[in-house]
Amino acid sequence: MINEKTNWNWQVSQFNKRIGEWLEYQVSKWQLPLPKWSSPQWSQISWLKNLLEVLLWLLVGLFAFWMARELWRQFSPYWYSWLGKTSNTTELQKKEELSATHLWERSQDFYRQNNYAEACRYLYLAMLQRLHDQRIVPHKSSRTDGEYLQLVQLELKLSQPYETLITTHEKLCFGDKSISQINYEQCQQAYQEISQS
Repeated sequence: MINEKTNWNWQVSQFNKRIGEWLEYQVSKWQLPLPKWSSPQWSQISWLKNLLEVLLWLLVGLFAFWMARELWRQFSPYWYSWLGKTSNTTELQKKEELSATHLWERSQDFYRQNNYAEACRYLYLAMLQRLHDQRIVPHKSSRTDGEYLQLVQLELKLSQPYETLITTHEKLCFGDKSISQINYEQCQQAYQEISQS
């Protein structure tokens, strides 16, 4: 059996009753005649009561939607940050499992298959792994190629080979040009300079 105090219809009727009593009290202060809510003419206008009830719930719903939207706007960066930390750590662990040497070997495999774009990409990943291993520029998934290039230029004197690999990677990701064997050979030479320094 449902307790009347927990029944929504009962609570709405109590709320409506209180509003009516409050209005009656406010109007009685000015000695204005107020129509009797229980009179037959008001009981015939039940659609007005239903309309007011719908409007009340609509206002409550709009307020709840607005509040949820504001809360989401305020806390979504923290939520995405938290989600990013959990997924980024597994992603970085997978990247760290692949050593720079292993990434370089994968690059050679793609080169032998004449897939120069993937070969250049793996040279780029090997360069990033070397930077991470040497604690020059640690992995961070949100970094762009431009940010990596700036950090390398700040930290290292010889930044030209890094610039070659990073700009090739940018062309690979965002450019319309295809990567040729010449591009790969330039990247391979740049990576050899990096590994010898």
